[in-house]
Amino acid sequence: MLALWRGGSELKQHFLLSINPGSTSTKIALFENESLLMEDNLSHSNEDLAPFKRIADQYAFRRQVIVSFLLERGFDVQKLSAVVGRGGLLKPIASGTYAVNDAMVADLHAALRGEHASNLGGLLAKDLADELGIPAFIVDPVVVDELWDVARISGHPAIERRSIFHALNQKAVAKRYARAKGVPYQELNIIVAHLGGGVSVGAHCQGRVIDVNNALDGDGPFSPERSGALPAGDLAKLCYSGKYTLEQVKKMLTGQGGMVAYLGTNDGREVTRRMESGDEQAGLVFRAFAYQVAKEIGAMAAVLKGKVNVIILTGGLAHNSKYLVPWIGEAVSFIAPIEVMPGEGEMAALCEGALRVLLGLEEAREYV
Repeated sequence: MLALWRGGSELKQHFLLSINPGSTSTKIALFENESLLMEDNLSHSNEDLAPFKRIADQYAFRRQVIVSFLLERGFDVQKLSAVVGRGGLLKPIASGTYAVNDAMVADLHAALRGEHASNLGGLLAKDLADELGIPAFIVDPVVVDELWDVARISGHPAIERRSIFHALNQKAVAKRYARAKGVPYQELNIIVAHLGGGVSVGAHCQGRVIDVNNALDGDGPFSPERSGALPAGDLAKLCYSGKYTLEQVKKMLTGQGGMVAYLGTNDGREVTRRMESGDEQAGLVFRAFAYQVAKEIGAMAAVLKGKVNVIILTGGLAHNSKYLVPWIGEAVSFIAPIEVMPGEGEMAALCEGALRVLLGLEEAREYV
Protein backbone atom coordinates (compact mmCIF):
# COMPACT_ATOMS: atom_id res chain seq x y z
CA MET A 1 0.00 0.00 0.00
CA LEU A 2 1.11 3.54 -0.57
CA ALA A 3 1.24 5.90 2.39
CA LEU A 4 -1.82 8.12 2.61
CA TRP A 5 -0.40 10.54 5.15
CA ARG A 6 2.38 12.96 4.41
CA GLY A 7 1.94 15.41 7.29
CA GLY A 8 4.74 16.54 9.54
CA SER A 9 3.28 15.11 12.73
CA GLU A 10 3.10 11.48 13.74
CA LEU A 11 0.14 9.55 12.36
CA LYS A 12 -2.45 8.70 14.99
CA GLN A 13 -2.79 4.99 15.62
CA HIS A 14 -5.96 3.54 14.08
CA PHE A 15 -6.97 -0.11 14.08
CA LEU A 16 -9.44 -1.08 11.36
CA LEU A 17 -11.29 -4.32 10.71
CA SER A 18 -12.12 -5.07 7.05
CA ILE A 19 -14.85 -7.60 6.22
CA ASN A 20 -15.45 -9.01 2.74
CA PRO A 21 -18.14 -11.73 2.57
CA GLY A 22 -18.00 -14.04 -0.45
CA SER A 23 -20.37 -16.76 -1.58
CA THR A 24 -18.53 -19.52 0.36
CA SER A 25 -16.11 -17.58 2.55
CA THR A 26 -15.68 -14.51 4.71
CA LYS A 27 -12.42 -12.64 4.26
CA ILE A 28 -11.35 -10.54 7.22
CA ALA A 29 -8.26 -8.41 7.78
CA LEU A 30 -7.00 -6.30 10.64
CA PHE A 31 -4.93 -3.21 9.93
CA GLU A 32 -2.99 -0.76 12.05
CA ASN A 33 -3.31 2.33 9.89
CA GLU A 34 -2.07 0.99 6.52
CA SER A 35 -0.10 -1.94 7.92
CA LEU A 36 -1.70 -5.38 7.72
CA LEU A 37 -1.55 -7.13 11.10
CA MET A 38 -3.47 -10.31 10.31
CA GLU A 39 -5.91 -11.69 7.76
CA ASP A 40 -7.71 -14.90 6.92
CA ASN A 41 -10.14 -16.34 4.43
CA LEU A 42 -12.68 -18.21 6.55
CA SER A 43 -14.26 -20.92 4.41
CA HIS A 44 -17.90 -22.03 4.73
CA SER A 45 -18.97 -25.44 3.48
CA ASN A 46 -22.22 -26.12 1.65
CA GLU A 47 -23.38 -27.85 4.82
CA ASP A 48 -22.66 -24.70 6.85
CA LEU A 49 -24.77 -22.55 4.56
CA ALA A 50 -27.51 -25.03 3.64
CA PRO A 51 -29.88 -24.06 6.51
CA PHE A 52 -30.12 -20.46 5.30
CA LYS A 53 -32.76 -19.67 2.69
CA ARG A 54 -31.56 -16.12 1.99
CA ILE A 55 -28.13 -14.49 2.08
CA ALA A 56 -29.27 -12.15 4.86
CA ASP A 57 -30.18 -15.18 6.97
CA GLN A 58 -26.46 -16.06 7.16
CA TYR A 59 -25.77 -12.90 9.14
CA ALA A 60 -25.62 -14.36 12.68
CA PHE A 61 -23.55 -17.35 11.52
CA ARG A 62 -20.96 -15.16 9.80
CA ARG A 63 -20.84 -12.72 12.71
CA GLN A 64 -19.95 -15.53 15.08
CA VAL A 65 -17.20 -16.73 12.74
CA ILE A 66 -15.65 -13.25 12.75
CA VAL A 67 -15.89 -12.83 16.52
CA SER A 68 -14.37 -16.28 17.09
CA PHE A 69 -11.46 -15.44 14.79
CA LEU A 70 -10.66 -12.25 16.69
CA LEU A 71 -10.94 -13.99 20.07
CA GLU A 72 -8.69 -16.84 18.95
CA ARG A 73 -6.07 -14.34 17.81
CA GLY A 74 -6.27 -12.52 21.14
CA PHE A 75 -7.04 -9.12 19.64
CA ASP A 76 -8.72 -6.57 21.95
CA VAL A 77 -11.65 -5.30 19.87
CA GLN A 78 -11.88 -2.23 22.09
CA LYS A 79 -8.84 -0.92 20.19
CA LEU A 80 -10.77 -0.72 16.92
CA SER A 81 -11.36 2.73 15.42
CA ALA A 82 -13.80 1.56 12.74
CA VAL A 83 -15.21 -1.48 10.98
CA VAL A 84 -15.48 -1.42 7.19
CA GLY A 85 -17.41 -3.90 5.07
CA ARG A 86 -17.71 -4.74 1.40
CA GLY A 87 -20.66 -2.89 -0.08
CA GLY A 88 -23.53 -4.83 -1.62
CA LEU A 89 -26.29 -4.43 -4.21
CA LEU A 90 -27.61 -1.04 -3.13
CA LYS A 91 -29.09 1.80 -5.14
CA PRO A 92 -26.74 3.22 -7.77
CA ILE A 93 -24.43 5.63 -5.91
CA ALA A 94 -21.37 7.78 -6.48
CA SER A 95 -17.89 6.51 -5.70
CA GLY A 96 -16.59 7.00 -2.17
CA THR A 97 -16.69 5.88 1.46
CA TYR A 98 -20.17 5.69 3.01
CA ALA A 99 -21.21 5.58 6.65
CA VAL A 100 -23.53 2.62 7.18
CA ASN A 101 -26.89 4.09 8.22
CA ASP A 102 -30.40 2.77 8.81
CA ALA A 103 -31.46 3.34 5.19
CA MET A 104 -28.54 1.27 3.95
CA VAL A 105 -29.20 -1.51 6.47
CA ALA A 106 -32.85 -1.69 5.37
CA ASP A 107 -31.90 -1.97 1.68
CA LEU A 108 -29.24 -4.60 2.37
CA HIS A 109 -31.71 -6.68 4.36
CA ALA A 110 -34.45 -6.37 1.73
CA ALA A 111 -32.07 -7.22 -1.14
CA LEU A 112 -34.52 -5.71 -3.63
CA ARG A 113 -31.69 -5.28 -6.15
CA GLY A 114 -30.43 -8.81 -5.81
CA GLU A 115 -29.11 -11.43 -3.42
CA HIS A 116 -25.34 -11.32 -3.11
CA ALA A 117 -22.96 -12.24 -0.31
CA SER A 118 -21.49 -8.73 -0.34
CA ASN A 119 -24.85 -7.49 1.04
CA LEU A 120 -23.67 -8.89 4.38
CA GLY A 121 -20.63 -6.60 4.50
CA GLY A 122 -22.43 -3.48 5.63
CA LEU A 123 -24.73 -5.42 7.97
CA LEU A 124 -21.85 -7.08 9.77
CA ALA A 125 -19.82 -3.87 9.94
CA LYS A 126 -22.73 -1.92 11.40
CA ASP A 127 -23.57 -4.45 14.08
CA LEU A 128 -19.99 -4.94 15.26
CA ALA A 129 -19.28 -1.20 15.19
CA ASP A 130 -22.45 -0.25 17.06
CA GLU A 131 -21.54 -2.66 19.86
CA LEU A 132 -18.20 -0.88 20.22
CA GLY A 133 -19.51 2.67 19.71
CA ILE A 134 -17.37 3.28 16.62
CA PRO A 135 -18.22 4.13 12.99
CA ALA A 136 -19.06 1.57 10.31
CA PHE A 137 -18.32 2.16 6.64
CA ILE A 138 -18.55 0.61 3.20
CA VAL A 139 -16.29 1.65 0.31
CA ASP A 140 -17.02 1.72 -3.43
CA PRO A 141 -19.67 -1.00 -3.62
CA VAL A 142 -20.36 -2.86 -6.86
CA VAL A 143 -23.20 -0.45 -7.70
CA VAL A 144 -20.98 2.64 -8.06
CA ASP A 145 -22.53 4.42 -11.04
CA GLU A 146 -20.69 7.11 -12.99
CA LEU A 147 -21.87 6.10 -16.46
CA TRP A 148 -22.35 8.63 -19.19
CA ASP A 149 -26.02 8.82 -20.18
CA VAL A 150 -25.20 7.55 -23.66
CA ALA A 151 -23.69 4.40 -22.09
CA ARG A 152 -27.02 3.52 -20.45
CA ILE A 153 -28.81 2.97 -23.77
CA SER A 154 -29.06 -0.76 -24.45
CA GLY A 155 -30.95 -0.98 -27.73
CA HIS A 156 -34.44 -1.35 -26.27
CA PRO A 157 -36.15 0.96 -23.74
CA ALA A 158 -37.37 -2.01 -21.70
CA ILE A 159 -33.77 -2.70 -20.62
CA GLU A 160 -31.22 -0.15 -19.44
CA ARG A 161 -27.52 -0.88 -19.14
CA ARG A 162 -26.49 -0.91 -15.48
CA SER A 163 -23.22 -0.19 -13.73
CA ILE A 164 -22.36 -3.28 -11.66
CA PHE A 165 -18.64 -3.99 -11.51
CA HIS A 166 -15.60 -4.48 -9.31
CA ALA A 167 -15.61 -0.81 -8.30
CA LEU A 168 -13.63 -1.32 -5.11
CA ASN A 169 -10.59 -2.91 -6.75
CA GLN A 170 -10.85 -0.97 -10.01
CA LYS A 171 -10.85 2.40 -8.22
CA ALA A 172 -8.11 1.32 -5.81
CA VAL A 173 -5.64 0.12 -8.45
CA ALA A 174 -6.29 3.13 -10.67
CA LYS A 175 -5.63 5.52 -7.78
CA ARG A 176 -2.52 3.59 -6.71
CA TYR A 177 -1.16 3.77 -10.23
CA ALA A 178 -1.84 7.51 -10.35
CA ARG A 179 -0.11 8.08 -6.99
CA ALA A 180 2.90 6.04 -8.09
CA LYS A 181 3.20 8.24 -11.19
CA GLY A 182 2.69 11.43 -9.19
CA VAL A 183 -0.33 12.40 -11.28
CA PRO A 184 -3.86 12.99 -9.93
CA TYR A 185 -6.29 10.19 -10.79
CA GLN A 186 -8.62 12.91 -12.09
CA GLU A 187 -6.13 13.80 -14.83
CA LEU A 188 -5.75 10.32 -16.33
CA ASN A 189 -7.63 8.11 -18.78
CA ILE A 190 -7.25 4.49 -17.67
CA ILE A 191 -8.74 1.18 -18.79
CA VAL A 192 -8.93 -1.30 -15.92
CA ALA A 193 -9.66 -4.97 -16.59
CA HIS A 194 -10.52 -6.91 -13.43
CA LEU A 195 -10.00 -10.60 -14.15
CA GLY A 196 -11.53 -12.73 -11.41
CA GLY A 197 -14.53 -15.00 -10.90
CA GLY A 198 -16.32 -12.22 -12.76
CA VAL A 199 -14.74 -9.87 -15.29
CA SER A 200 -15.28 -6.14 -15.56
CA VAL A 201 -13.53 -3.77 -17.96
CA GLY A 202 -13.99 -0.11 -17.14
CA ALA A 203 -13.16 3.16 -18.91
CA HIS A 204 -11.87 5.58 -16.24
CA CYS A 205 -12.09 9.08 -17.71
CA GLN A 206 -10.52 11.73 -15.48
CA GLY A 207 -11.74 10.17 -12.25
CA ARG A 208 -15.05 8.68 -13.42
CA VAL A 209 -15.88 5.21 -14.75
CA ILE A 210 -17.93 6.42 -17.68
CA ASP A 211 -18.57 2.98 -19.19
CA VAL A 212 -18.18 -0.58 -17.90
CA ASN A 213 -19.78 -3.93 -18.57
CA ASN A 214 -22.27 -5.32 -16.06
CA ALA A 215 -20.01 -7.99 -14.55
CA LEU A 216 -22.79 -9.72 -12.65
CA ASP A 217 -25.27 -11.16 -15.11
CA GLY A 218 -24.83 -11.19 -18.83
CA ASP A 219 -22.60 -8.48 -20.27
CA GLY A 220 -19.03 -8.27 -21.51
CA PRO A 221 -16.50 -11.14 -21.64
CA PHE A 222 -17.24 -14.54 -20.18
CA SER A 223 -15.35 -15.39 -17.01
CA PRO A 224 -14.47 -18.46 -14.93
CA GLU A 225 -18.10 -18.76 -13.80
CA ARG A 226 -20.18 -16.22 -15.74
CA SER A 227 -21.40 -16.36 -19.31
CA GLY A 228 -20.88 -12.73 -20.24
CA ALA A 229 -22.86 -11.46 -23.24
CA LEU A 230 -24.68 -14.22 -25.14
CA PRO A 231 -26.35 -13.97 -28.58
CA ALA A 232 -29.70 -12.44 -27.62
CA GLY A 233 -31.89 -14.32 -30.07
CA ASP A 234 -30.49 -17.71 -29.11
CA LEU A 235 -30.81 -16.84 -25.42
CA ALA A 236 -34.47 -15.92 -25.92
CA LYS A 237 -35.12 -19.25 -27.67
CA LEU A 238 -33.38 -21.11 -24.85
CA CYS A 239 -35.51 -19.32 -22.25
CA TYR A 240 -38.73 -20.36 -24.00
CA SER A 241 -37.62 -23.86 -24.94
CA GLY A 242 -39.34 -25.36 -21.91
CA LYS A 243 -36.10 -27.07 -20.89
CA TYR A 244 -35.06 -24.56 -18.22
CA THR A 245 -36.67 -22.61 -15.38
CA LEU A 246 -35.88 -18.95 -14.78
CA GLU A 247 -33.61 -19.90 -11.88
CA GLN A 248 -31.71 -22.38 -14.05
CA VAL A 249 -31.15 -19.77 -16.73
CA LYS A 250 -29.95 -17.26 -14.14
CA LYS A 251 -27.43 -19.82 -12.89
CA MET A 252 -26.26 -20.40 -16.46
CA LEU A 253 -25.50 -16.68 -16.63
CA THR A 254 -23.90 -16.39 -13.19
CA GLY A 255 -22.32 -19.27 -11.32
CA GLN A 256 -22.52 -22.02 -13.92
CA GLY A 257 -21.47 -20.17 -17.06
CA GLY A 258 -18.12 -19.39 -18.66
CA MET A 259 -15.23 -21.77 -17.99
CA VAL A 260 -17.34 -23.85 -15.62
CA ALA A 261 -19.84 -24.56 -18.38
CA TYR A 262 -17.18 -25.41 -20.95
CA LEU A 263 -14.61 -27.16 -18.78
CA GLY A 264 -16.24 -28.04 -15.46
CA THR A 265 -13.86 -25.86 -13.43
CA ASN A 266 -13.56 -22.19 -12.48
CA ASP A 267 -9.89 -22.54 -11.49
CA GLY A 268 -7.56 -20.86 -13.97
CA ARG A 269 -4.64 -22.90 -12.61
CA GLU A 270 -6.47 -26.11 -13.43
CA VAL A 271 -7.30 -24.85 -16.92
CA THR A 272 -3.62 -24.02 -17.45
CA ARG A 273 -2.53 -27.47 -16.22
CA ARG A 274 -4.98 -29.19 -18.56
CA MET A 275 -3.93 -27.01 -21.47
CA GLU A 276 -0.26 -27.83 -20.87
CA SER A 277 -1.19 -31.54 -20.71
CA GLY A 278 -2.52 -31.38 -24.23
CA ASP A 279 -6.21 -30.65 -23.61
CA GLU A 280 -7.10 -28.75 -26.80
CA GLN A 281 -10.55 -27.70 -25.55
CA ALA A 282 -9.01 -26.14 -22.43
CA GLY A 283 -6.54 -24.25 -24.60
CA LEU A 284 -9.28 -23.02 -26.93
CA VAL A 285 -11.51 -21.80 -24.10
CA PHE A 286 -8.63 -20.06 -22.31
CA ARG A 287 -7.61 -18.31 -25.52
CA ALA A 288 -11.23 -17.34 -26.14
CA PHE A 289 -11.31 -15.80 -22.67
CA ALA A 290 -8.25 -13.68 -23.45
CA TYR A 291 -9.75 -12.82 -26.84
CA GLN A 292 -13.00 -11.54 -25.33
CA VAL A 293 -11.21 -9.52 -22.65
CA ALA A 294 -9.02 -7.91 -25.32
CA LYS A 295 -12.10 -7.06 -27.43
CA GLU A 296 -13.72 -5.36 -24.42
CA ILE A 297 -10.53 -3.38 -23.76
CA GLY A 298 -10.64 -2.27 -27.38
CA ALA A 299 -14.24 -1.15 -26.94
CA MET A 300 -13.30 0.93 -23.89
CA ALA A 301 -10.44 2.48 -25.89
CA ALA A 302 -13.05 3.64 -28.39
CA VAL A 303 -15.11 5.10 -25.52
CA LEU A 304 -12.02 7.12 -24.52
CA LYS A 305 -11.47 8.13 -28.16
CA GLY A 306 -8.07 6.44 -28.17
CA LYS A 307 -6.69 8.76 -25.49
CA VAL A 308 -5.58 6.09 -22.99
CA ASN A 309 -2.70 6.60 -20.57
CA VAL A 310 -2.48 3.00 -19.37
CA ILE A 311 -4.26 -0.36 -19.38
CA ILE A 312 -4.26 -2.04 -15.97
CA LEU A 313 -4.78 -5.81 -15.66
CA THR A 314 -5.83 -6.79 -12.15
CA GLY A 315 -7.73 -9.50 -10.26
CA GLY A 316 -6.68 -13.05 -9.46
CA LEU A 317 -6.23 -14.21 -13.06
CA ALA A 318 -3.76 -11.38 -13.72
CA HIS A 319 -1.27 -13.63 -11.87
CA ASN A 320 -1.23 -15.81 -15.03
CA SER A 321 1.86 -14.19 -16.55
CA LYS A 322 2.72 -17.20 -18.70
CA TYR A 323 -0.33 -17.24 -20.97
CA LEU A 324 -3.23 -14.94 -20.19
CA VAL A 325 -1.39 -11.65 -19.64
CA PRO A 326 0.79 -12.04 -22.78
CA TRP A 327 -2.19 -13.07 -24.91
CA ILE A 328 -4.14 -9.98 -23.85
CA GLY A 329 -1.04 -7.83 -24.15
CA GLU A 330 -0.26 -8.81 -27.74
CA ALA A 331 -3.78 -7.83 -28.73
CA VAL A 332 -4.06 -4.44 -26.98
CA SER A 333 -0.53 -3.13 -26.36
CA PHE A 334 -0.87 -0.89 -29.42
CA ILE A 335 -3.48 1.11 -27.48
CA ALA A 336 -1.43 2.05 -24.41
CA PRO A 337 1.22 0.69 -22.02
CA ILE A 338 0.10 -2.25 -19.89
CA GLU A 339 0.47 -2.32 -16.12
CA VAL A 340 -0.11 -5.64 -14.35
CA MET A 341 -1.37 -5.26 -10.76
CA PRO A 342 -2.50 -8.81 -9.90
CA GLY A 343 -4.75 -9.84 -7.04
CA GLU A 344 -7.97 -8.51 -5.62
CA GLY A 345 -6.49 -5.96 -3.19
CA GLU A 346 -9.95 -5.44 -1.77
CA MET A 347 -9.11 -5.74 1.93
CA ALA A 348 -6.48 -3.03 1.65
CA ALA A 349 -8.83 -0.90 -0.46
CA LEU A 350 -11.51 -1.11 2.24
CA CYS A 351 -8.98 -0.04 4.85
CA GLU A 352 -7.76 2.85 2.69
CA GLY A 353 -11.28 4.18 2.20
CA ALA A 354 -12.09 4.14 5.91
CA LEU A 355 -8.71 5.58 6.86
CA ARG A 356 -9.14 8.52 4.50
CA VAL A 357 -12.27 9.47 6.44
CA LEU A 358 -10.69 8.93 9.87
CA LEU A 359 -7.75 11.13 8.87
CA GLY A 360 -10.02 13.87 7.58
CA LEU A 361 -8.78 13.52 4.00
CA GLU A 362 -12.36 13.11 2.79
CA GLU A 363 -15.85 13.13 4.29
CA ALA A 364 -18.00 10.04 4.60
CA ARG A 365 -20.91 10.10 2.17
CA GLU A 366 -24.52 9.60 3.26
CA TYR A 367 -26.65 6.87 1.72
CA VAL A 368 -30.24 8.01 1.10
